[in-house]
Amino acid sequence: MLLHILTVLSLSVFVVECLDPAFNDDVMGLIVFKAGFTDTQSKLTSWSDDDATPCNWVGIKCDPQSNRVSQILLDNFSLSGHIARSLLRLQFLKVLSLSKNNFTGSINPILAQIPSLRVIDLSENSLSGPIPDEFFRQCSSLQSVSFAKNNLNGQIPDSLTSCSTLQRVNFSSNRLSGPLPLELWSLTSLRSLDVSDNLLEGEIPKAIEGLYSLRSINLKKNRFTGWLPENIGNCVQLKSIELSENLLSGGFPISMRRLGLCTTMDLRSNSLNGEIPDWIADMKSLKVLDLSGNNLSGRIPSSLGDLPSLKELNLSNNQFVGSLPRSLLKCVDLVILDIGNNFLSGNLPSWTFELGLKSISLSGNRFTGHIDYLPISMAASLQVLDWSSNALSGEIPSAIWNISSLQVLNISRNFLSGTIPEAVGKLNATRILDLSHNQLNGSIPREIGSAVSLLELKLKENHLSGTIPADIANCSALTSLDLSHNNLTGPIPPEIAKLTILEVVDFSFNQFSGSLPKELTNLTHLATFNVSHNHLQGELPVGGFFNSISPSFVVGNPSLCGSVLNHSCPAVHPKPLVLNPNSSDSNHGSVSSLGRKRIMLSISSLIAIGAAVFIALGVVIVSILNLHARSSMALSAATFTLSGGDDFSPSHGTEANLGKLVMFSGDADFVAGTQALLNKDNELGRGGFGSVYKTQLGDGRSVAIKKLNITSLIKSQEDFEREMKCLGSIRHQNLVALEGYYWTPSLQLLINEYVSGGSLYKLLHEQSSKRSLSWQQRFNIILDTAKGLAYLHQLNIIHYNMKSTNVLVDDGSANTKVGDFGLARLLPVLDRYILSSKIQSALGYMAPEFACQTVKITEKCDVYGFGILTLEVVTGKRPVEYMEDDVIVLCDMVRGALEEGRIEECIDERLQGNFPVEEAIPVVKLGLICASQVPSNRPDMEEVIKILELIRCPSESPEEIE
Repeated sequence: MLLHILTVLSLSVFVVECLDPAFNDDVMGLIVFKAGFTDTQSKLTSWSDDDATPCNWVGIKCDPQSNRVSQILLDNFSLSGHIARSLLRLQFLKVLSLSKNNFTGSINPILAQIPSLRVIDLSENSLSGPIPDEFFRQCSSLQSVSFAKNNLNGQIPDSLTSCSTLQRVNFSSNRLSGPLPLELWSLTSLRSLDVSDNLLEGEIPKAIEGLYSLRSINLKKNRFTGWLPENIGNCVQLKSIELSENLLSGGFPISMRRLGLCTTMDLRSNSLNGEIPDWIADMKSLKVLDLSGNNLSGRIPSSLGDLPSLKELNLSNNQFVGSLPRSLLKCVDLVILDIGNNFLSGNLPSWTFELGLKSISLSGNRFTGHIDYLPISMAASLQVLDWSSNALSGEIPSAIWNISSLQVLNISRNFLSGTIPEAVGKLNATRILDLSHNQLNGSIPREIGSAVSLLELKLKENHLSGTIPADIANCSALTSLDLSHNNLTGPIPPEIAKLTILEVVDFSFNQFSGSLPKELTNLTHLATFNVSHNHLQGELPVGGFFNSISPSFVVGNPSLCGSVLNHSCPAVHPKPLVLNPNSSDSNHGSVSSLGRKRIMLSISSLIAIGAAVFIALGVVIVSILNLHARSSMALSAATFTLSGGDDFSPSHGTEANLGKLVMFSGDADFVAGTQALLNKDNELGRGGFGSVYKTQLGDGRSVAIKKLNITSLIKSQEDFEREMKCLGSIRHQNLVALEGYYWTPSLQLLINEYVSGGSLYKLLHEQSSKRSLSWQQRFNIILDTAKGLAYLHQLNIIHYNMKSTNVLVDDGSANTKVGDFGLARLLPVLDRYILSSKIQSALGYMAPEFACQTVKITEKCDVYGFGILTLEVVTGKRPVEYMEDDVIVLCDMVRGALEEGRIEECIDERLQGNFPVEEAIPVVKLGLICASQVPSNRPDMEEVIKILELIRCPSESPEEIE
């Protein structure tokens, strides 16, 4: 291609040379330049080698006097390729601007040799490699250079100072590293320096004080350290200082007060400390002051009110105390005020409404009191109002609902009460409405449907009741809808499916009933749909998001079914399957297996048939059949023998042989038959409540059979069955499900879900276990266990037997499940001696209140056991270990190591240092808190879950566990 062009050029050059050799250089230089890149959108079709001059070409400007090319302006032309050296022919070129294209390769240092070049802009391309040192050694008149937004690396060359005429330098948004060259500050003509968004490091050289002409300096998003330059105030022409998102420390140098022309000072996200000096008011021209995200403290100076031009003030995420100075009312141009996440206190400064602001954020402070008066007439332009995370009380001021310009309203995490008024519908411009974590009551008004611009609606953790109004379907822009943790009732309206761009839906922990609308499968953008812990029933919708919905999103709804839940949906909702293994007919004197014989005669069918013939005759037939059935059962000589060479068979006698089997779901046939049901070869283990055996049902599921060994203490059959039905209704992904039970006066069996991975104790302490638990697995085990316990405590069920042998790890789902819960409720009296000696058989887990008759046994005893288990998981050690001449109590050992500053030594050596210290140490501290000797000092399990989630995601909270 290039050879062809040059051949054509060789023919035209002769003609052009006969006219004017100067035009030949401009035309040839540009044609060869064009040959080096691709014009994908054919924007340069006007460039023709037949023209005697390029002055009429697209993107070309010529000097009106000399008619020579002075500017090449090809910004955003979608050009790609390389920048050719042929531009050297353009001896009168002053401006070369090729930004926003896709030029590749390295920067050609030859370009700097164009003798008249003043401006070169190669920003927003795909150039790579270092900035060539020779580029700046050859420049003679260069005034402005921009290589911003490329892929350049390496250091800023020292030769930059060879271009003494430089006024503007922009190397931002690359991958440049190393320190700023000291020679940079010798460019006395420099007016603008932008090296932001790189990997530069070291201190900002103090020699900056020599840049008297400097108007703008931007060093943000780097790794600069040290203090602000002491004599930066000597740069008296400075109008913009942007040093944010670095590692700068110290306070404000007093020389800054001389920067009377400065309009923008952005020092956010550093480590500056100390107070804001009163002399800040000397910087009279300040329009933007952003000191957020530092370690500044003390009071906010009232002198800020003496900055007459101030438009934006951001002091958020510091440690300021006291109140907001009322002197800010003098800042009549102020439009943005953000003082969030400090330690400010006192009554809410409602006078800020008098400023006519566009954005107010007072979140995350300690403001209190009622909000009685708001001068809303002054807030006609207010767009953002954030009062979240304070201690405000009383009702939401009615005037707020009249601010039609509001786009964001966040007053969450306060103590606000009252109802959501119908006037909420007036917020038709509001995009985010967050009233969560308050004490609001009443219902969600149907007028919410008039807030048609809503993107996010968050009402979680209030006391709202009633139903979801169908009018919410009018909020067609909704992407996030969170109504969780309320008392909402009724069905989930099918109109929700009209919100076609919904991404996040959370209706968990309410009282919703009915079935899920099938139309919900139309929500193709769903990422979360949480309806856990309600009273929903029926089949899950089939299709789309619901084909792979996480079980955690639907737990706590025992009547929900579907393939995702591994719970098939029968045509008719079944009652628990009750089988009597001793039922018989006239041809069989005994029954050999559980579940094989069923009562086939339907009494209701007989009544219906008898009624069709003659009602009285039907009644007689039914009566005879009932008498016959009772006599057959009484005369039955059936036996239920559990063999296997052990002593677990029930006692002899007719009473013992009359058993009752109840399955809450699924098959009731056992593959091996009942003869081998409690075979010693299938024993999985023994605990305080009894021994456990594995067997298989006819439908292929494995189950764990627990033979209770507390028969002499157990309640009556009626009480036993009542407790079983209660426990059988509990379904949670972190709890072992009770599938059924078997009862005789002398033998009780619990049929539990089988968890394939075995117990946590085995994984941690038995050498036969081949699995080596990673830190992530251990953390998940602790978190899952906490979730299981928390759910039990919500149901007012105390486990009483929290230990690692009762925590099971599922190989298939990677879930951890808590087992053996609620079994203490089978005892007629929760006697402390029985609990401690019969049930709490594992030394070290038992809360100290078991030894004190005057202390009430509560859920906090489970929290204690959880704390010990947490330490066990992290350290890999048993709660109590016996040495040759010593006994080591895990809790005491870890607490001592923490006090001596050697806590890392306690982490399980099998992790071999492969664990995040920032997670492990807080988890250990949490375990010690849970294992406090005083019950009231222990957190509840919901708090434990929140703490664990904060440990995993520390950005959500800066607080450390003490």
